[in-house]
Amino acid sequence: MSKPVILQVGPYPEWDQVPLDAAFTVHRYFEADDKAAFLAKVGPDVQGIATRGELGADRAMIEACPQLKVISVYGVGYDAVDLEACREKGIRVTNTPDVLTGDVADLGVAMMLTLSRGMVGAEEWVRSGNWASKGLYPLKRRVFGRKAGVLGLGRIGFEVATRLAGFGMDIAYSDVSAKDYAKDWTFIADPVELAKHADFLFVTLAASAATRHIVGNDVIEAVGPEGMIINISRASNIDEEALIAALGDGRLGSAALDVFEGEPALDPRFLELQNVLLQPHHASGTIETRKAMGQLVRDNLTAYFAGSDLPTPVL
Repeated sequence: MSKPVILQVGPYPEWDQVPLDAAFTVHRYFEADDKAAFLAKVGPDVQGIATRGELGADRAMIEACPQLKVISVYGVGYDAVDLEACREKGIRVTNTPDVLTGDVADLGVAMMLTLSRGMVGAEEWVRSGNWASKGLYPLKRRVFGRKAGVLGLGRIGFEVATRLAGFGMDIAYSDVSAKDYAKDWTFIADPVELAKHADFLFVTLAASAATRHIVGNDVIEAVGPEGMIINISRASNIDEEALIAALGDGRLGSAALDVFEGEPALDPRFLELQNVLLQPHHASGTIETRKAMGQLVRDNLTAYFAGSDLPTPVL
């Protein structure tokens, strides 16, 4: 019996690549020099797509694969997949939620601590000899007991808030409605009002057309010159132009970012700012989580072609 034909959009670690190659006939789109020609050649045979959250699958790719039945996303975000095209064609879409939730929440909290306490600069203060020659490192700001806002109380937002509770923080959140499982925290429906509440504003909501630039000038200015924005969701949720301007002129105190428009070629103006912590989109970047994500990508593909229920369907 022939193996299902898969289009692999981006590279995976070897521990995922080997079993993927064993279970499916895999065409590696990311290795093609002429991607349009490659897609024209293999597209007619493709039955499934294995992609990554930031790469997705656009309408052109989907339409180049007339036999396509399922798209399995390595990551929780699926906004880069053209869901409208998938609905039109009856294509199933899956992602890898839950397995990465804890690690993403961990990194968000770690970024808050790192930036608030100046840990990157403090290490350089020691390594450069400044501690010995110039004395104590400049004072920074505490975290415990302050106010946190969580914009989007889904899986990741909930885990962030749970961790912040351990710091004795005053926690509020914004979502489409109040959550029964968050009775110890304050519900604030309006993102601007949430931002006014927050010393630390965590952006943890899923990305969609409706949430694009939800963190714009009004939210950024509400966080204010003493506040911090931490983004562990998707870059599109923040207006980067407004963010860079506010960081540059002091209307926003600081920002800790794991995601960027056009990454990895982020806006070079970020590199000139001293009040921003930059991370390479690695919130889920632990060995344990990445192995679990790869397994779930394969489990979803295997389930589809076996006619079984999909473990984590999106569409």
